[in-house]
Amino acid sequence: MSILVDKNTRLLVQGITGREGTFHTNQMIAFGTNVVGGVVPGKGGQNFDGEKGPVPIFDTVRKAAEETGANATIIFVPAKFAPDAMYEAADAGLPLIVCLTEHIPVLEMISVRAYLDQRDSRLIGPNCPGLITPGEAKLGIIPGSIVKPGHVGVVSRSGTLTYEVVYALTQRGIGQSTCVGIGGDPIKGLDFIEVLELFEADPDTSEVIMIGEIGGNAEEKAAAYIAQNMTKRVTSFIAGRSAPPGRRMGHAGAIVEGKSGTAEGKIAALEAAGVQVADNPDRIVDMIA
Repeated sequence: MSILVDKNTRLLVQGITGREGTFHTNQMIAFGTNVVGGVVPGKGGQNFDGEKGPVPIFDTVRKAAEETGANATIIFVPAKFAPDAMYEAADAGLPLIVCLTEHIPVLEMISVRAYLDQRDSRLIGPNCPGLITPGEAKLGIIPGSIVKPGHVGVVSRSGTLTYEVVYALTQRGIGQSTCVGIGGDPIKGLDFIEVLELFEADPDTSEVIMIGEIGGNAEEKAAAYIAQNMTKRVTSFIAGRSAPPGRRMGHAGAIVEGKSGTAEGKIAALEAAGVQVADNPDRIVDMIA
């Protein structure tokens, strides 16, 4: 079992003919993901030359979903088009939307999030690497070569640290159930708590790694949830201990403002909830092992 994606996932790719869409669609197909269609306005009726055969292209998400039975979509379109792509996917009734696009304005994402909250679609992202269930399906850009089927769930705000920790787990023979990159923007879809809930309910996940970073209060909220609800062990790492106040570090949401969003505050909250917090990413694997 897994969370969010598996062999039953039928994926659409919005922006399948662009440079990034083309490359990563073939990577997802090679991993074993069932890519059933692409969406590019004006190119409906054409085919995408996929790794394992042609993939039909449609003008709209609704038409693509009706024709293919898709139950998920991934968005590879520029920032100025990404909000409309998410609206369109939600209107088509797709239960899972993954948006990798970065630099979407915060005000636009506030509107998108409010719109999606009124519908039955889950959003992962934007500005995220997507998610992967080893041996089942990959939606995004997490390298398929670094994962291994197993029982450790991973949820992270940082794409790069996700890769580092997952690779280290695999090198030690420790497999993963599902790895989810939620992204580091201030306004996004699923946050730590929603993913922790899914891992807690998943019988194939025995413990969880949570990778956070400075900025915002998502980690503190997650700590409160863990203390009250998680029966599975959670191990964590918080990036950005040395970040100076007022300077954004990487992600748009990774900024310490006054006394809010510091690494020290997040670590203290997690440790108070019984979470082991590593002082560097390499230590996470030692704690798990």
